[in-house]
Amino acid sequence: MFDFTKLKEEQLKLAKKVVLKDSFDKLELIGGADCAYNQDRVISAIAVCDYKTMELKEKVFAVSKAKVPYFSGFLAYREGPAISEAYAKLQHKPDVMIFDGNGILHPRRCGLASHLGILLEQASIGIAKQLLVGEVKGNKVYVEKEARAELVVTREHAKPIYVSPRHKISLKTSVEIVKNCMRFPHKLPEPLHLAHKYANEIKERIAKGELSEEVKL
Repeated sequence: MFDFTKLKEEQLKLAKKVVLKDSFDKLELIGGADCAYNQDRVISAIAVCDYKTMELKEKVFAVSKAKVPYFSGFLAYREGPAISEAYAKLQHKPDVMIFDGNGILHPRRCGLASHLGILLEQASIGIAKQLLVGEVKGNKVYVEKEARAELVVTREHAKPIYVSPRHKISLKTSVEIVKNCMRFPHKLPEPLHLAHKYANEIKERIAKGELSEEVKL
């Protein structure tokens, strides 16, 4: 059994380190990180794009065994190791990262995006497809009277995504960046879409036995 009391305490400590001001010098490269699963393996993929053109500059992946089962609010402990391993492989470190997970839109203000943003010292944005916590008022999501996310409709007739700042970035800038990264007809910002696609490609290759055991483990 996992000691969730200790994990909650750690999240609360990390949340105090979250900076919600734009703290990056430039925005030339933007990355997206997403994960897929193959049995007990977490497959993390990162795609890095040119911010102006969305041209793909680099993509990497890493595979690790999931040591923590899925529990709502603790996704960073399950996917974080694989994402961190993939991030370490990047030759072109992005100025801002977009993660498939919440930023401060989290019961303890420390979702996967904030968690990894702090650990990697990386300006980061969180994207969620479902509302984990909070009350929607207009186009904002409030938790304890704090606006922690904004709803963004990225495609006609599609459900909105929830954009929340993770670390070293403001909510306003997070939304502006996400909107700039949209490319029709995709629902997700392009770097995240490409990362999602790549993670699933690696998953299929593992299932077909096209990758060696060394890569799989």
